[in-house]
Amino acid sequence: MTLIKSISGIRGTIGGKVGEGLTPLDVVKFTAAYGTWLKRQNPVNQLIILGRDARLSGDMVSKLVAGTLQSLGLNVLDLGLSTTPTVEVAVPEENAAGGIILTASHNPIQWNALKLLNAKGEFISGQDGEDMLKIADDEDFDFVDVKKLGSYKTDDTWLQKHIDMILKLPLVDVEAIKNRNFKVIVDAVNSTGGIAVPMMLNALGVTQITKLHCEPTGHFAHNPEPLPENLTDITKAIEKEKFDLGIVVDPDVDRLCFMCEDGSPFGEEYTLVAVADYILQNVKGNSVSNLSSTRALRDVTEKSGGKYYASAVGEVNVVSLMKSSKAIIGGEGNGGIIYPELHYGRDALVGIALFLTHLAKSGKKISVMRKGFPEYYISKNKIELTADIDVDGVLDAMKKKYAKNPINAIDGVKIEFDKEWVHLRKSNTEPIIRIYSESDSITKADTLAKKLISDIKEFVAGK
Repeated sequence: MTLIKSISGIRGTIGGKVGEGLTPLDVVKFTAAYGTWLKRQNPVNQLIILGRDARLSGDMVSKLVAGTLQSLGLNVLDLGLSTTPTVEVAVPEENAAGGIILTASHNPIQWNALKLLNAKGEFISGQDGEDMLKIADDEDFDFVDVKKLGSYKTDDTWLQKHIDMILKLPLVDVEAIKNRNFKVIVDAVNSTGGIAVPMMLNALGVTQITKLHCEPTGHFAHNPEPLPENLTDITKAIEKEKFDLGIVVDPDVDRLCFMCEDGSPFGEEYTLVAVADYILQNVKGNSVSNLSSTRALRDVTEKSGGKYYASAVGEVNVVSLMKSSKAIIGGEGNGGIIYPELHYGRDALVGIALFLTHLAKSGKKISVMRKGFPEYYISKNKIELTADIDVDGVLDAMKKKYAKNPINAIDGVKIEFDKEWVHLRKSNTEPIIRIYSESDSITKADTLAKKLISDIKEFVAGK
């Protein structure tokens, strides 16, 4: 059993002992802490937006969360089965004090989580998260008497409202998409994307839609992380029947990846690259992704005359840098699209609309579009260290060893070698260093990673 208390949310496995898993008592405790923190931020605004993905524990956890918020005197507007970005856009539109999304994103079926939003519909900051966790640790909450209990209402209209907001964006061209008459297959891993993605496609004029794992039962048909090794079902379906493209989302619809017409993956890293390419062709501006994302976004941005910025890993960090750099597009290499024109949050639905517009206007097959982008390959590795090893010391040693190279140290150590790079990053939960490297071939990326692993082992052996 696992319970992880991070600055922007609480996630864990369902069941087990209190404090060791996401038990009902843990759900109530952290919900009460969040509600108390919100009331102290804004004693007047009493409205909280609630939504969830389709995982098996969702209904149970939702009832606990809603009841706890009501017991604090807060009013709950429950969107029910929804998506993370839908709840994010609903919070400011409903003038709510905050929101909670019940989803463990790409984690397996036994997991769930409370994703916590501020009044802007964005993930709460690091400092806010620490303040909330202190309230939880101190159990510093005060519940209201019976005459002051909060209200509870449901609203199933927000998914359509979210889609309507996307359709109004100037760079979304419904007619262009409709005229291409795309034949699309969707894999939504039996969660809420099975509702949301077909709705989005219908609104965009796509009429040929094949649904694969689109029943929101919560019984995930495969590992829910949208990586090529987990997408054998949609690959086989595309190889068996002709489609223009495949669309895959994770359980809460904030990560997006595409499959080419031949069944090959477009590449999760290249979801953001393709959308950014389209945005930057039409509007001059800057872009942001995290340090572990592909260099291709930088290439595409600089080609269009914009400036690329790299943030620390994590959506909160990406959003913060997007605001300070006035970026018009950003996200993460895991298929997360953040388009500020709509809202500051990863959103697969707006990603679908922008990507299909780009594909439709290009007149190309999706595989041909993919070949038009700079070709990079990322190798993901890790090196396990004994508990007595000073991981910060290891990172400092690598920084000194490669001091003549461009180095970014805002999140671990990223070392650039011309158009190659390696990112060394300390795990928050294990004595390991994650080693991501990128080059123009997977062999070169693997070789670069092995070189740094060798350097690290040499340093550790010499201590």
